[in-house]
Amino acid sequence: MADAPQREESAGTGVDVQELEREGDIAADYIEGLLDIADFDGDIDMDVEGERAMVSVVGATLQELIGEDGEVLEALQELTRLAVHRQTGHRSRLMLDVGGYRDSRRNTLRRVGSDAANEVKKSGTSKELEPMSPFDRKVVHDAVAAAGLVSESEGEEPNRYVVIYPAS
Repeated sequence: MADAPQREESAGTGVDVQELEREGDIAADYIEGLLDIADFDGDIDMDVEGERAMVSVVGATLQELIGEDGEVLEALQELTRLAVHRQTGHRSRLMLDVGGYRDSRRNTLRRVGSDAANEVKKSGTSKELEPMSPFDRKVVHDAVAAAGLVSESEGEEPNRYVVIYPAS
């Protein structure tokens, strides 16, 4: 009897690395097609981080693919996730980045979350932040938690925002 192919799982987390790599390949093909149609130059890098596939587009003039406040990037990510879903049959948590925007944005949001948490610690009153995308809110929540406070998302999309509460 032939050995069945083994699924490679990440250090006991139950993450199917091969499936995430397949998602990355599908996404990379989709993005490459979009770049060709739009006549944009860009190289595509793929990786697996944690429990999600990561696809990055790097190149010279990619601001059009990011848009104001990352709006175009968010839309491209959702379209790419749909393309992956169409081929795999399951929902993807794939993360798309263009030109290092998400790393830069993540650093900015960590500062926003940390600064707001410090302000709440000093004032003892809760603080509402401006509406943010789900990605942005996640980064802020993590920064607030690292500062030892609790935060929650409130409101309705697309106007959901983070509220930071003082320690009880």
